[in-house]
Amino acid sequence: MAKSLDLACQCAKIADELKGSDIVVLDLTKLTPEFDYFVIATGNSRRQLHAIVEEADTLLEKSGADRISLEGYAGNNWILQDYGDIVLHAFDPENRELYDLERLWADATHIDWQAHLAKSN
Repeated sequence: MAKSLDLACQCAKIADELKGSDIVVLDLTKLTPEFDYFVIATGNSRRQLHAIVEEADTLLEKSGADRISLEGYAGNNWILQDYGDIVLHAFDPENRELYDLERLWADATHIDWQAHLAKSN
């Protein structure tokens, strides 16, 4: 699980480096057996959403993670990549507000991904 948390935080860092906004890592380990972490980020264009998920995919593939599912890539409002332990959600601003995953998973623990990465370096 520690490796999954590290990778989730690294995905958040990728989103940040690519100018994503409102980046959140949610710890769902106590809420569901389906996955451990959500990484949620907002992008302002289709190109930005694609860049975020493609760079995260490269990182996760290099770490040995297998992508189980990719949804919404052809669209431009919500891309979901499922790696089992980690699920990456890249939204445009309107759909981020509409689906409000943070509210749906309000009992999840918010991870300070920047502090986690600083501590692990």
